[in-house]
Amino acid sequence: MTYFPTIENIKKAANNIQQVVDVTPLSFSLRLAKKYNANILLKREDLQRVRSYKIRGAYNKISSLSSDERKKGVVCASAGNHAQGVAYACKHLGIKGTIFMPAVTPKQKVEQTKMFGENWVTIILEGDTFDDSFNAAKTFCDTNNKTFVHPFDDPKIIEGQGTVGLEILEQTKSPIDYIFVPIGGGGLASGILGVIKSLSPNTKIIGVEPEGAPSMKTSITNGENTTLQTIDKFIDGAAVKRVGDLTFNVCKNNLYKIQTVPEGKVCQTILDLYNRDAVVVEPAGALTITALDYFKKEIEGKNVVCIISGSNNDITRTAEIKERALLYGQLKHYFMVRFPQRPGALKEFVTEILGPTDDITHFEYSKKSSKENAPAVVGIELKSPADLEPLIVRMKENNFFGEYLNNKPDLFQYLV
Repeated sequence: MTYFPTIENIKKAANNIQQVVDVTPLSFSLRLAKKYNANILLKREDLQRVRSYKIRGAYNKISSLSSDERKKGVVCASAGNHAQGVAYACKHLGIKGTIFMPAVTPKQKVEQTKMFGENWVTIILEGDTFDDSFNAAKTFCDTNNKTFVHPFDDPKIIEGQGTVGLEILEQTKSPIDYIFVPIGGGGLASGILGVIKSLSPNTKIIGVEPEGAPSMKTSITNGENTTLQTIDKFIDGAAVKRVGDLTFNVCKNNLYKIQTVPEGKVCQTILDLYNRDAVVVEPAGALTITALDYFKKEIEGKNVVCIISGSNNDITRTAEIKERALLYGQLKHYFMVRFPQRPGALKEFVTEILGPTDDITHFEYSKKSSKENAPAVVGIELKSPADLEPLIVRMKENNFFGEYLNNKPDLFQYLV
């Protein structure tokens, strides 16, 4: 029999977790409402006590264990937010936990996990992706006869995450037309589908994935759960190579639509939320708001909920977030510029080639006396995408142009 989360089990989960989970706000966004001419409500799971919804499923699962299972301890694998939920639950319940995290996990998430778990958890950094950590955790778990707390592919986890949907329905009297849900492994989407199908069947659930890690969309397109060979790990909270088998079966026939969004566009959403709304989100937390642009006409005049899934962002990533946003917006461009090796060449480039609002943000150059021209890698930030073509024309007319690097990803990564 195919698993589907029941409303009865989700309500039980809500009662079970109420002592450790905050009822997060469902907040009206004036800025987004004006932009999309719709009633846009934000479910602020970024304000949860572990700053993501993951505590819901983790606590629901761990608290359901038998006394013998609790004595043996638990193991999990996580890119960050699930780890924090497990750590919090372990400390609260007095259960030893071993947490595997990718070596590339932002330091902020590792430190937060240590803080929530204190002496009850041991953290092991393993591999470059969630899937690497997952495999190591499973091996460790089996070897030591402990209970594995899956981040998304477990009925107790799914039902715990589904309590987000219960809260949404309790917090608004108006019928909800659309709920945008971020998808990594699919646990949150599956749990909310369990609620909505039972209590609000006319509400459409739209799943949102990173363009660089479209594991659910690929699986639905293929008609079977499919493992991606490579993924972009930037949106670490939603970047998995393979969704859950349970969650795939729930989502494939019940999601209204699934939308992928470019990582650079997500970065711009992060900056907009911070600069305009004073809201701090992690990349995965910005997925749903980013997707609204693709449904602008459809949601006009409708009641729309976007789930902000988490705020565990590392401030050291700010420069990369800004860079990706500028590249996506076609405002940051990198060139291989060929400077004539004569006095005044750089001054000529700055005064005659660059436009009045163009700004050099990156410059790498080494003079080589044996050559007529020497290359420099130059990054230029523009005020408008329309300024790019005139800049290239001026560079070519004055023999400065060498290569445009933005559209050469292999060379771009090596040089920049």
